[in-house]
Amino acid sequence: QVQLVESGGGLVQAGGSLRLSCAASGRTFSSYAMGWFRQAPGKEREFVAVIKWSGGSIYYADSVKGRFTISGDNAKNTVYLQMNSLKPEDTAVYYCAAKHFAGDTVTLSHAFDSWGQGTQVTVSS
Repeated sequence: QVQLVESGGGLVQAGGSLRLSCAASGRTFSSYAMGWFRQAPGKEREFVAVIKWSGGSIYYADSVKGRFTISGDNAKNTVYLQMNSLKPEDTAVYYCAAKHFAGDTVTLSHAFDSWGQGTQVTVSS
């Protein structure tokens, strides 16, 4: 059974920073890619950032480019999201996700197989 556990969320003022962490576990855990999605109240879950382990390709949503940085360690099954220059519109529950196999675009939530429980990020103005 695969488990993804996020940490690092919280309340921060606009312009501040937070670092989210995600640790994956499971007897046979392996992944093709790991990423972050977020969901604000009343909105659909949206893509934030993803890292593909093979080749190290990284993709970001346009709304976070230049402010957020995804990184991770495939051998340790961990992924991080450094969030700088936070804005009130970044307020959401942030979810870590793992895609175990190749195929399908890595920016779509339905392409991911395992999900964490989410961590709340609140940015005050």
